[in-house]
Amino acid sequence: MTHFRTVGIIAKQGDINLTNTLSTLISFLDEKGIEIVLDESAHDLALQRPTHSRKELVNRCDLAIVVGGDGTILNAARSLACCDVPLIGVNLGRLGFLADISPEEMTQRLDEILAGNYIEEPRALIGTEIFCNDTLVAEYNSLNDVVLHIYGDIRMIEFDICIDGCFVSSQRADGLVIATPTGSTAYALSGGGPILSPSLPAIELVPICPHTLTSRPLVVNANSCIEISLSGQDNAPAQAAFDGQSCRPVTKDDLIRIRQNDKPLRLLHPNAYDHFHILRAKLHWGEQP
Repeated sequence: MTHFRTVGIIAKQGDINLTNTLSTLISFLDEKGIEIVLDESAHDLALQRPTHSRKELVNRCDLAIVVGGDGTILNAARSLACCDVPLIGVNLGRLGFLADISPEEMTQRLDEILAGNYIEEPRALIGTEIFCNDTLVAEYNSLNDVVLHIYGDIRMIEFDICIDGCFVSSQRADGLVIATPTGSTAYALSGGGPILSPSLPAIELVPICPHTLTSRPLVVNANSCIEISLSGQDNAPAQAAFDGQSCRPVTKDDLIRIRQNDKPLRLLHPNAYDHFHILRAKLHWGEQP
């Protein structure tokens, strides 16, 4: 008896290379007698199935299978986490940090998971509020990171950082990455930040090409309230990006406030899942030149 009766399927938008894998997945779930809710992201893939809005999917399903890659999971996670819907990632590209089931082993691993044999791993998200002159004007959720950066020019921006109401520093840099442990292997890693264990209750702040060598990555408690505002005398154009998928211009009148969300993403893995194996494979640890 499966633990999940209604399964949502979310696909990488417009990728026709997914059709065969999605057809196999749908046939597999049909044979199990599982109700399928196909996300509107698969609308153009000629699967001969009705598609539904993301809102309807998260309201109806008790499990979501995301077919694509880590970027597709980032997109899906923000809608699934708030509704407490667990997620499985099937990766059609290279081994992913989040999507860790290959198409070749998909039906075998899903058979195990649907029978209740899986590892559930909570992944924290961070929520961002943007205030303009003390008025809340925008809210975003991120599984990986929030990035404050310059755009449309080659120059630095100056910004102030406060944590839990205490002034931390003023910095001049190309920008700042505020990352979850999940996002510590993304932009933050390329910026020189540490790799954080996914279970660590922490948020990291990594300056991008800082003007001074003493400006280093900082790891703070996940319960911290992080506030960032532009400073300095110039009006360099800046923007905040959320998981690299949404962005918003930021001015000197804006205050960016970041906290960890109350609800994490529920990420499901096969019982054989090993986070350090994925790190070794992705980062080529121990390989001889």
